[in-house]
Amino acid sequence: MKVQKSQQDEVKLSEKSYYSTENEYNIFQNKKATFQTLGCKLNFAETSTLSDLLAKEGVLRVDGDVVADICFINTCSVTETSDHKCRQAIHKAIRENPGAFIVVTGCYAQLSSNEIAAIPGVDLVVGMEQKGHIIEFLKERLPLHEEQKKLDISKSLHETVTAPLKDIHTFVPSCSHGERTRFFLKVQDGCNYFCTYCTIPLARGRSRNASIASIVEQAKEAATQGAQEIVITGVNIGDFGRSTGENFLNLIRELDKISGILRYRISSIEPNLLTKDIIDYCASSRAFMPHFHIPLQSGSDEVLCLMHRRYDTAFFGKKIDYIKEKMPDAFIGVDVIVGTRGETDELFEDAFRFAEHIAVSQYHVFSYSERAGTLALKIPYVVSEQTKHERSRRLIELSEQKRIAFYSKYRETVRSVLLEHTHKGLPVKGFTDNYIRVELPELLNDDHDNQLVNVLLQDFNKDHSALIGKIIES
Repeated sequence: MKVQKSQQDEVKLSEKSYYSTENEYNIFQNKKATFQTLGCKLNFAETSTLSDLLAKEGVLRVDGDVVADICFINTCSVTETSDHKCRQAIHKAIRENPGAFIVVTGCYAQLSSNEIAAIPGVDLVVGMEQKGHIIEFLKERLPLHEEQKKLDISKSLHETVTAPLKDIHTFVPSCSHGERTRFFLKVQDGCNYFCTYCTIPLARGRSRNASIASIVEQAKEAATQGAQEIVITGVNIGDFGRSTGENFLNLIRELDKISGILRYRISSIEPNLLTKDIIDYCASSRAFMPHFHIPLQSGSDEVLCLMHRRYDTAFFGKKIDYIKEKMPDAFIGVDVIVGTRGETDELFEDAFRFAEHIAVSQYHVFSYSERAGTLALKIPYVVSEQTKHERSRRLIELSEQKRIAFYSKYRETVRSVLLEHTHKGLPVKGFTDNYIRVELPELLNDDHDNQLVNVLLQDFNKDHSALIGKIIES
């Protein structure tokens, strides 16, 4: 129960935050807000930045046990299931926070703004181009909303703010951690690839980025806030530099020079953009961890062609081999999609055999979902939901076999572990440099949060989700 308490000339790029915080009076003082994020790490980073900036305005972030004055829902639209979860989250926020000002943003808001604006109780729908101006919109609309509440007007004030693809040019910076130990540094947004199954270019626009200089300054600021690990994130980060004439290799070189940051991880990067030079640099760098996340999507060349992917399985396999040659201990996570249009039983078996063969550490398995406006809808062969489920099950089982085998190789070895926040009375957890989840039963509180320690890796925990660790003297 709740209690009441471009091209360069196309991109409008700025070295300062787009979140405006200037106003003659403070409508936010003592307001309570909830923040719900669905989808990718990029969304979580952006939500956390907005929360931090509103906190400076006097807004108190509260959890779901407190009725809020403002509710933010940052949405995802990668699948129909994602859309459904977003609608559920919106209705729940309205139901559990009567009279609150409801703000919906993110990919689902960009693609389905009219649908969301029609939901009784939603007050503001913010598209991607305007996402960095949420505080400004609130300062304009929140006073009107307060007057509505005084007059007991039941219908909420609706304002739909969206932008078509051609108008999404702005890059909104974000580097924040929220309640997480590691920081997330957004370096790039948007995508130019237009894979046949994907709506991301429609939802987030074309590829654009901040400058290396501004990103380095954000990372330095994170270091002053106690960051020891930063995850470099974006939509298509290997495409970094389109709007500034720079490149991803030079970005990671400059970030590696920041002595206050002990660890960097590169979030999902396209295999054709993960060059040998990038791999070589990470292998010999000071702070880049032996950890990659690379989308494969299918182990069938024919399906890759239907998807309009920019590589084949031979190219992908050689890339994995090269990483393992240069970084034998590297953890390699790989995205795969099952049940796309055109994926016959024979093609799936080809894909499965390839997935069995390559030396990756874990698969992230997604079931294909029909998305309006995508070219995949023109492909005639449709896979049944039951078949998708069975294919997903097989790949998830394969993924677990590979993850367990990878973890097992490092039992009785010593690795560095960054300890993470945990609830009191529960074992402290963390990740090794090569992304093995570790559980330390000897530590039952959060006093060790954000500490980097040497740990002897021992047996698996009860559910095999982590290895039991024991801290050793350095």
